[in-house]
Amino acid sequence: MERWRGKWALVTGASAGLGAEFARQLAAAGAHLVLTARRKERLEQLAADLRGRNGVQVEVFAADLAQNGAAEALFAFTEGRRLEIELLINNAGFGAYGEFHRIPLARQREMLRVNISAVVQLTHLYLPQMIARRRGDILIVASTAAFQAVPYISTYAATKAFDLIFAEGIAEEVRPFGVRVCALCPGSTHTEFRAVSGQPEKTFRMAESAEKVVRRGLRGLARGKTCIISGVHNRLMMESERLAPRRWVTAVSAAMFRPPES
Repeated sequence: MERWRGKWALVTGASAGLGAEFARQLAAAGAHLVLTARRKERLEQLAADLRGRNGVQVEVFAADLAQNGAAEALFAFTEGRRLEIELLINNAGFGAYGEFHRIPLARQREMLRVNISAVVQLTHLYLPQMIARRRGDILIVASTAAFQAVPYISTYAATKAFDLIFAEGIAEEVRPFGVRVCALCPGSTHTEFRAVSGQPEKTFRMAESAEKVVRRGLRGLARGKTCIISGVHNRLMMESERLAPRRWVTAVSAAMFRPPES
């Protein structure tokens, strides 16, 4: 964590869940923060708390990354304040639970913009400066859902598969420049995600705390890892899935996630 003391970190989706926990742990380690999310009031409350507890600088920029131009506006904000972003945490994202054909297309397109497009845009905007400085870190929050098809959250799982492969590919490209990129793949986590996505409680029976997931992600990034699967149980599951037929893994996932009325 000393890696980011006195440096500026940008956290997307910082108003709750993993994003807020990233902000708390980084502030406790002495990092200055730029926090962004849709809910400005929550961001302001979190920023005031972090300033008071840790004596760090915290900037707030309310934005909806599903909207066109939001990523560029955020970049212009940090550029206008001459903030060198040493750590970019692409955390913002959401899911939608249910049968694919019943989930409104507008909601799924919004998911694609936040979970994929915003990640690509922000990485593309901030990466050149890191390469020029020959230092910097990017953490992209993917999911254990990235490793296989997951019926009833099919679009969400596909977006996280993109995030994982994107992060691992970019990581190798920028390694010679001293820049680190890592995909964090948590399983079920105690955040607002389940309520927002509408997933049944049975899929969160072995959920981890946000504090543990964030700590593992930041430590793994600092150690130069390109992929972190949070939790021993999740790592064992992902490894075992590699030995099983993909069709079987998908069928098991479908049985776990199938809505009661289906």
